[in-house]
Amino acid sequence: MENNEVKKTVREGYAKIASDGGCSNSCGCSLGNANLKLNDEISKSIGYSDEEINNVPEANLGLGCGNPTALGGMEEGQTVLDLGSGAGFDVFLASKKVGDSGKVIGVDMTPEMIARARDNAEKYGYKNTEFRLGDIEDLPVDDNSVDIVISNCVVNLAPNKEKVFGEVHRVLRSGGKMYVSDIVLLGELSDEQKDSDELMVGCVAGAVQREDYISKIEGAGFKVNILGEDKEISKRQYTGIALESLKIEAIKLDKEANNGKEKNTQGNDVCGVDSCKSCCC
Repeated sequence: MENNEVKKTVREGYAKIASDGGCSNSCGCSLGNANLKLNDEISKSIGYSDEEINNVPEANLGLGCGNPTALGGMEEGQTVLDLGSGAGFDVFLASKKVGDSGKVIGVDMTPEMIARARDNAEKYGYKNTEFRLGDIEDLPVDDNSVDIVISNCVVNLAPNKEKVFGEVHRVLRSGGKMYVSDIVLLGELSDEQKDSDELMVGCVAGAVQREDYISKIEGAGFKVNILGEDKEISKRQYTGIALESLKIEAIKLDKEANNGKEKNTQGNDVCGVDSCKSCCC
């Protein structure tokens, strides 16, 4: 499937979800498991509390494979960016953490999702949020303007994941962090699975192997820390397909032109992705 065809399939799939008000074999949704069709049940199973689920009920569409807002500390006054923000669920949770002096930006390529998120923000009075229509491979966000990037079961949908992580590196400030929950493969898909529109919208057909996913993030200039791996999601929601939900913290590294290494915000040397083939990072 060509890149434009992938994006068209994904956009149409999520436009329908936005209109229906819930998942339809999409990220975090049941693929044939009737016990997890309700949005709140899905969200509980991937790490959201009852309080979070009840925060803005209309924004919880049962999408996702984890809770990126719980993976790392957000502080008041920070600027947070959510990749593939949908109806705004994670944006609204993050907005409470950064407070009135902070800001949370949601980017989504589906107009129907943006409209729904903006309606939710107005209805519930989230004034420190903004929703922008755009492609996560070409973010409508300024360079070095964001403290934290979050994403929940979205990057797997992007045809060019290297571009996504490169864009995240561009918009993050020095030492900024990305917290991601995403579906990665632990085995090979069949040709039929790879060509399935349902599995594409469902965050499976576009997913890559676990090590490849991590390598793409490192290649964009990040130090990667694995925070968790949920292999049981395969049984709960994906009928046993060989995959997992991978939880990652990625820290932006600043390249040192003189020695080919990179430094984190503490000034400690870290092996650069292009400078050494074997190192202890």
